[in-house]
Amino acid sequence: MPLLARRGFTLIELMIALVLLGLVSTAVYKVLVNNQRLYLAQTQTIDLQQNIRAAAAILPAEFRELDAADGDIKAMTATSLRIRAMRELAFVCRDPVLGGGLGQIVLTVRKTPIYGSRQTFQKDDSILVYWEGNPTTRTDDQWLPAQLQKDPDPGFCDDSVVATNQAYLLTLQPQWINDPSLNKAGAITRGAPVRGFDKVAYELYQAPAPDNNWYLGQRNPAQGGPIQPMIGPLIGANGVTFTYLDSIGTVTADSSKVSQIRIVLRARTASPIRSGGNGVQDYKVDSVDTWVALRNNPRCGPGSLPPIPCN
Repeated sequence: MPLLARRGFTLIELMIALVLLGLVSTAVYKVLVNNQRLYLAQTQTIDLQQNIRAAAAILPAEFRELDAADGDIKAMTATSLRIRAMRELAFVCRDPVLGGGLGQIVLTVRKTPIYGSRQTFQKDDSILVYWEGNPTTRTDDQWLPAQLQKDPDPGFCDDSVVATNQAYLLTLQPQWINDPSLNKAGAITRGAPVRGFDKVAYELYQAPAPDNNWYLGQRNPAQGGPIQPMIGPLIGANGVTFTYLDSIGTVTADSSKVSQIRIVLRARTASPIRSGGNGVQDYKVDSVDTWVALRNNPRCGPGSLPPIPCN
């Protein structure tokens, strides 16, 4: 066919093709945009649910170990809580020398097993030592706070001098037991638990610009440094509410009488999302309401609330 006799597309054909291409492109674009919005909404919802689950898992596990009557709650408000958080558990494996002078005392603690997030000791660590007192009664049992004066020395437990029964020698501060009624032979026995702890604060705070979101953060007051976000973002200045109740369920401001802690946490997505098919972007909000009973509240003796005799 001669070149001049060949026919091209007509203007009408080109216009029809362009219209069809536009329709197909618009449909594909809408599908891609809707998929992107759905993906963003699902991702934000998953992050929100993970925040809620973290709050429901971490905070009760931390607070459940508290013994309010023994001073584990250091300060408390509706939006913050400062506690003595347990971080390790070890056991005395040699009867400490007590009953003599009121000088420095060394505890021999079994090296293994040690339970918790820390597996060793170091200078300035704070610990609680279980004081048995009279083994025939539970009314005098208590935890005595102490602090390590130096890094632990190597040692061995009383039951063996082989490598599998190695121990840490914990040197406590001078005049640790300065009460003659406590410094008596046999008051701390082999097998007595030793708890290592940190002073930890949980606080509601607003992050600086450009973030400006609200979080529940954690910090160690003794170590200083900025607060670290743990759960969030939250809905605002009322994102966290702590309520403290005594043994009969009455709200109390006395930290030594707390038997339950109610935690209400209100979280939101990190960015607005479209939901419900209305095309309107907004934050998705969810909340959790958790009641924690303090496991270590004494059930009898002088520290119980109210005082209950031990049979």
